[in-house]
Amino acid sequence: MVQFLFALLVLMPLYGVADNVYRTTDANGNAVFTDTPPSDGRDSEQVDIPHINTTPAPQRVFMPVSNTGSEEEQRKPPAYAVAISTPLNDTTIPLGPGNFSVSVAVSAELGVNDSLQLFIDNKPQGEPQRTTTWALTNVFPGQHNLTVAVVDDSGERLATSAAVRVFVLRTSSIRRHRNNN
Repeated sequence: MVQFLFALLVLMPLYGVADNVYRTTDANGNAVFTDTPPSDGRDSEQVDIPHINTTPAPQRVFMPVSNTGSEEEQRKPPAYAVAISTPLNDTTIPLGPGNFSVSVAVSAELGVNDSLQLFIDNKPQGEPQRTTTWALTNVFPGQHNLTVAVVDDSGERLATSAAVRVFVLRTSSIRRHRNNN
């Protein structure tokens, strides 16, 4: 049986060339497959091999590099859309030390030289960063407007979020002192 399978595997590449395959047995009892019946008159049987579906390999398509735009247009950064996802607009930060988190969503992956800058009341908060969350601590009480901008390595704003207003509540030390008396 192993010899039969081996012979079949060896002859399979020839199948595409030959229309008919014949099986005969040699003097030692081994199966022999050929594309013509034996000329010595030995008994042979025609083997029906089903049609094998083939698909040609896809052709490679090379896309030329477009040099139609100016060098400035080719270096143009992706169009960004940035939005603050937390906190929501008009959120009140409860009594406490003034700690809360800010998270943003950006529509496109940041370019190599681009980062995010958080602004509180139009003043930058910390250094630009590539992560989309900030943990703020000891924010002064009162109303604050938060915005986040995508900036390039020179600090130029490429996109800015809509402002989100937060109200930070904190107990003043004067009020705490009065309650203790």
